[in-house]
Amino acid sequence: WLTIVWVAYLFVFLGTLWKRKEPHIYVANWFYLSFIVTIAMLHIVNNLSIPVSWTGTKSVQVFAGVQDAMTQWWYGHNAVGFFLTTGFLAIMYYFIPKRVNRPVYSYRLSIVHFWSLIFIYIWAGPHHLHYTALPQWAQTLGMTFSIMLWMPSWGGMINGVMTLSGAWDKLRTDPVVRMMVVSLAFYGMATFEGPLMSVRAVNSLSHYTEWGIGHVHSGALGWVGYISFGALYCLVPWLYKKKALFSKSLVEWHFWISTIGILFYMISMWFAGIMEGLMWRAYNEYGFLEYSFVETVEAKHISYMIRALGGGLYFSGALIMAYNLVRTALGHGAAEPVDSKPDPYATPEPRTTLVPAE
Repeated sequence: WLTIVWVAYLFVFLGTLWKRKEPHIYVANWFYLSFIVTIAMLHIVNNLSIPVSWTGTKSVQVFAGVQDAMTQWWYGHNAVGFFLTTGFLAIMYYFIPKRVNRPVYSYRLSIVHFWSLIFIYIWAGPHHLHYTALPQWAQTLGMTFSIMLWMPSWGGMINGVMTLSGAWDKLRTDPVVRMMVVSLAFYGMATFEGPLMSVRAVNSLSHYTEWGIGHVHSGALGWVGYISFGALYCLVPWLYKKKALFSKSLVEWHFWISTIGILFYMISMWFAGIMEGLMWRAYNEYGFLEYSFVETVEAKHISYMIRALGGGLYFSGALIMAYNLVRTALGHGAAEPVDSKPDPYATPEPRTTLVPAE
């Protein structure tokens, strides 16, 4: 059923492209299309099963053992790549140029970013299976493609940031632009850290620890969250035909509270993860493990408290945004209706030709 609904979504999207009058397809639509098609493919392959009987509810998986693990991480990593990366890159490629009223810095770079990202990302899943029964050549392949991902990822980040060329003052005057640019900073940081953690030597310390949690949430809260918040701040006044948001100062509060929350969350998990990894590999003079598992959990207590504080701050920022958007939709404060402006979709009035007097 999920697949049927998703395919219906694909047809709606493709139908919109087919009906367009503009022959050019803007790059954001390329990213949306890869997001829709790849997620459908991932879902189907990851859930392949054979019914035991026509009337029963039991089934057997097509893949088993290490093949199943490989399929699961091919699915898992690409769900992150095509759901939480390409879909939100599409948002970035539309809303940042729109907000700052500038063309995208390099259309050519955006196309290189798209094709290199989707071809390389699909191979990166095995880096989650270092030091397992997966053949080492497959592990090394995943690690190699993960490191190659640095280039397209940072190309996209640079493209987004450089779109502000000629409009850098908006970082000071518009908190929504600042939030979207900081999201790109988190995208760049997360896409640097991910390939680093895929290297086998680093992975031996970081894997299964809280470091992975810190890494994932720098991307989820900083990149995905902030670009989504920025898009919502743009969309709500447009949809409800308001001149501005209810309160610009509330956007400032949201930005700073959430940013502090992300830093608390991320840094506490980095600290906890590295400490945890070092404790797991510590041995005493007799060759036994120095610390039990419970001791490693106890050592993370303070980090967990800081993480909870960071998550609470981030959630508080989201509540501030929700309040601001509701008041905007209702037309309170600075959010006055755009009655005086003509409808951009209306048929234009015929122009009067001025004839010089004889």
